[in-house]
Amino acid sequence: MSIPLPIGSQRTQTLEQLARLCRNAESGRAPWLAAPSGFTELDASLPGGGWPIGAIAELMSDAIGIGELSLLVPVLSRLARAGRYIACIAPPYLPYAPALAQRGVPLERVLLIQTCSLQQSLWATEQALRCPAVGAVLGWPAYIVDKNVRRLQLAAEAGGSLGILYRPPEAALESSPAALRLRLHAMPEGLAVEIQKSRGGRAGLTLRVGVAPTVVA
Repeated sequence: MSIPLPIGSQRTQTLEQLARLCRNAESGRAPWLAAPSGFTELDASLPGGGWPIGAIAELMSDAIGIGELSLLVPVLSRLARAGRYIACIAPPYLPYAPALAQRGVPLERVLLIQTCSLQQSLWATEQALRCPAVGAVLGWPAYIVDKNVRRLQLAAEAGGSLGILYRPPEAALESSPAALRLRLHAMPEGLAVEIQKSRGGRAGLTLRVGVAPTVVA
């Protein structure tokens, strides 16, 4: 399933479609404060025992395709099977549908939203985060500042969504209001996950997480 780009008159059409989706599936909103990641060692180091719900988490990886999407597959499957949608905003590559399905992500719950500018991406991300029918929103913004992240944080709180922002590694040198910030480094058998910031939890830890290669076409 995909949603038209918010360009010109299509912006209103897209907002109407998102609003209709929210009205039809508001009961799918999850009551959790955190959702298990599916990785025991990671859950043990995160407040609440998993990814923060109603908050923004930033993932900063050394390169594309090292497993940064696979790290999210267990929680995406859990949210989708609970009746909520997964929105991917302007991904740099297409998620490989057969691999997602094989790992338990219902494809009919995946929304692929393509944009052609940062402004459009931020708009689409905010609308998706505010929609209670959407359980997780994955975005790949080229460049954002603190006020953008704060706005998205408020949207995630309003919708009860998990917001994931994939950011370049140099973003780790900057401060951010995101609730969780993880740096990802490739390893022969998975990822090294460095907890750079964890609101209400411990920072400065580096974990080894075994993930499969990123599921991309």
